[in-house]
Amino acid sequence: MFAENFILIAQQVLVLFILIAVGFACGKFGVITERASKKMTDIVLYVVTPCVMVNAFQREFSVSLLGKVFLAAGIAAAIMTVSIIAARLIIHDKSEARKKVLRFAVIFSNCGFMSLPLQKALLGDSGQFFGAIFVAVFNVFCWTYGLVDMSGDIKQLSLKKIVLNPGIIGVAAAVALFVCRVQLPVVIGEPVWHLANLNTPLPMLIIGFYLSNAQFKRAFTDVGAYLAMALRLAVIPLAVLFAMAPFGLDRDMVIAFVIASSAPTAATTTMFSAKFDRDVELSVSVVAASTLLSIVTMPLVVSLAYTVCPAA
Repeated sequence: MFAENFILIAQQVLVLFILIAVGFACGKFGVITERASKKMTDIVLYVVTPCVMVNAFQREFSVSLLGKVFLAAGIAAAIMTVSIIAARLIIHDKSEARKKVLRFAVIFSNCGFMSLPLQKALLGDSGQFFGAIFVAVFNVFCWTYGLVDMSGDIKQLSLKKIVLNPGIIGVAAAVALFVCRVQLPVVIGEPVWHLANLNTPLPMLIIGFYLSNAQFKRAFTDVGAYLAMALRLAVIPLAVLFAMAPFGLDRDMVIAFVIASSAPTAATTTMFSAKFDRDVELSVSVVAASTLLSIVTMPLVVSLAYTVCPAA
């Protein structure tokens, strides 16, 4: 059973990495430039991600489903909180700049770019539904705790940044439509669906481009980086799996959250590192190396989730 699950999931992860390889080649040959990658990222963040959220919540309303939304949001918040506690207890370094980067790398996964496509491929609309909830909670934590911790300045905290975050706007719109039982007409729903489907190829091309410019050596020669990646890619997702599995929760929710938790370090790590003068080189290396390692770790962890949580 585990071997069958591993092969199935490894195939899906390999599809994503082939797309990443295309982005890598485009970066090496100058087809995608730094400017182009930033514009593509803006398209994903401000157009594609909100469409993913809206599309995920275009389903028939029920009180029980609304209850699952609140339950999933609460569990996602608990996962983020425990990740923060683990990072603060385990990651220590004499250099404040390194410590900030490594802790951020442990806490925040690439749950939007890497996880949503895999959740959709493996679990269908249900996986994307729970994945969207996780991303919404992730965004709240990233732009509150993550921003303050990386900057070291609580004045960086801004309600405006949280409210205007495209992921939050998308979820707010999606939940409003869901609760009000509004089904988008075909002329609007079809474009939203098509734009949401861009969430697989575009992010993978962007990741590939950044990997084409990354230096892997730093992460593979740094003990702190190894520890951070071990926590990010193995310890946290396994803890999520074995903490959720015994409680009879929705199987798709459990697996979707394991996928989100097993994703490599978020690219936001580098963005915040550059903005607040932390160890940018280390952040780039950890993001790149954890992404590369995830081609092995994600299939292993997610396959275990399928084995521990078999279909009824």
